Amino acid sequence: MDLLLRSGRLAGHDEHALFDIGMRDGRIVAIEPAERGIAGSAREVLDLDGRLLCPPLVETHIHLDKSCILDRCRAEEGTLAEAIAEVSAAKRGFDEADVYQRASRTLSRAVTQGTGLMRTHVEVDPGIGLTGFHAVRALAREWDWAIDLEICVFPQEGLLNNPGTEDLLVQALRDGARVLGACPYTDSDPAGQIERIFAIAREHDVDIDMHLDFGDTPEDMWIEHVAEATERHGWGGRVAVGHVTRLSTLPPERLARIGRALAQAGVAVTVLPSTDLYLMGRGRTHDVVRAVTPAHRLLAQGVNCSISTNNVLNPFTPFGDCSLTRMANLYANVCQVGRRDELRACFEMVSSRSARLLRRDGYGIAVGQSADLVLLDCRSTADAVAEIAPAMWGMRRGRRTFTRPSAQLHPPAD
Repeated sequence: MDLLLRSGRLAGHDEHALFDIGMRDGRIVAIEPAERGIAGSAREVLDLDGRLLCPPLVETHIHLDKSCILDRCRAEEGTLAEAIAEVSAAKRGFDEADVYQRASRTLSRAVTQGTGLMRTHVEVDPGIGLTGFHAVRALAREWDWAIDLEICVFPQEGLLNNPGTEDLLVQALRDGARVLGACPYTDSDPAGQIERIFAIAREHDVDIDMHLDFGDTPEDMWIEHVAEATERHGWGGRVAVGHVTRLSTLPPERLARIGRALAQAGVAVTVLPSTDLYLMGRGRTHDVVRAVTPAHRLLAQGVNCSISTNNVLNPFTPFGDCSLTRMANLYANVCQVGRRDELRACFEMVSSRSARLLRRDGYGIAVGQSADLVLLDCRSTADAVAEIAPAMWGMRRGRRTFTRPSAQLHPPAD
């Protein structure tokens, strides 16, 4: 064996059980209870000391192309309209080198926080053309040693009201984008955009990931229309919607009814706590709404859900360190979930459930799987969320991708 990991806890298993894991040629070749051990020698042996070993964390919704631009944007009102306008103006000055540099900075943070699988949304329209797409596509190739990066192209500033955008989206799909996004609430014809996105996705056989129902009132919701369209087009299991903050304003009965419709249609939901908290409720001076959709209630209706980062250091979200355990912890705080089973579900929404949303087979720790692993400084998945456990190291295909030394105390000498 190339590497033997001793005495680690495994995500998805009894949190009290310890295991040894053996690897060879970038794959897992043995998993045994620690008390039994694995026969044979290994070139390297690491003692995990009971810490949690998990597959890489999964980011389902982030915007690498417009991250780290606070130095060139105004972020004073904190509104969605301001953020869209400021980024629209700023991106006209983007070039491929600029996007690549900023996106690489953000990606390096994500990798060192334990993320190994990511879907990034990239804006495409006549204003920026395919500049962002080309830069992020190059990034995906050059960072393949550390992370599996999937590109979703989408029309942030509208589709039907923005001539030339559809041709650019189609070109990006032909050139390697694997997912088609949407943003109906910025279009002159939201229903028309939704229908056109489904038509393009079917023509090119790609998944759909929409920004949807971003607001802090229950009016003008399109979520039920999307569920109906998903069933009508036979695209179940291939559609995700992000934000859907208007769902947070619904009474329990209506939320449950919509949840059942989403589960039946096969529409997944991504909650983006940091951005949703920052942008929503700005019109209120007191009794401010949180506008974070309660994903745990949708899980109870059979909906697959993920928790994700969205924006980093731009007018949509002027902070962020790309830690998915921090984002899961933020969600747990805001939505007031604290039982051990609820915290485990929060961890699943940045790991196994997110991998399912991205339709990735082979995610997990099992004999025969690629040795894609992250060691968290905690004892269980619930603790990972409760304690915002740091990632100590990660590997892809059996090769170490990052290491973060543990903090050390230096008490005074006697």
